[in-house]
Amino acid sequence: MKLYHFLTTENAISDLALKRIKVSRLKQLNDPFELLAVDTLNPLDKAALEAFKTRMNDAYGIICFSNDWNNPLLWGHYARAHTGIALGFEISDDLLIKVNYTNERAKIQFDPTSRTVVGGQKTINRLLSTKFKDWSYENESRVFTDLDPNSKEGENYFSYFSEKIKLQDIVLGMECPLSILNRPGFGGGQLV
Repeated sequence: MKLYHFLTTENAISDLALKRIKVSRLKQLNDPFELLAVDTLNPLDKAALEAFKTRMNDAYGIICFSNDWNNPLLWGHYARAHTGIALGFEISDDLLIKVNYTNERAKIQFDPTSRTVVGGQKTINRLLSTKFKDWSYENESRVFTDLDPNSKEGENYFSYFSEKIKLQDIVLGMECPLSILNRPGFGGGQLV
């Protein structure tokens, strides 16, 4: 499936040069309610959920993609006011989790003794793929990945382009200062 990842020009050039894409940590995402869209009336459940989010943040990362490159809100929010670049990737379907947008908080259960999420990976995937309906303009799909210490640079982790995450397209924002990508022979650049 072809999906798009929005970046500042500087980050896009770095990713292109090094053939990689940054893996975000859950606590770095712009929605502070990631993994917290749960009905937690019990204070013990709330504490268990926060601990769960911390464990997930320490072990896993996320790469966020949109199904569309032509939404002006995405350019404004994620590509530095239309000055950035959207990289189009062909991504293997087995890696993708489609985000579900809803008004309802998920109902999950916690084991009363261990305070862990009941329902295993199915429940965890539901938490990882649920966002409040107002985020629906993102039309988001996600790739979750282990945090590989070999791909760490400073505080950031990266995933390298591969057959499962294959660069296909480069889309320049309306205000992008670059012109080299539009020269014949560069391959794939298109203006937005």
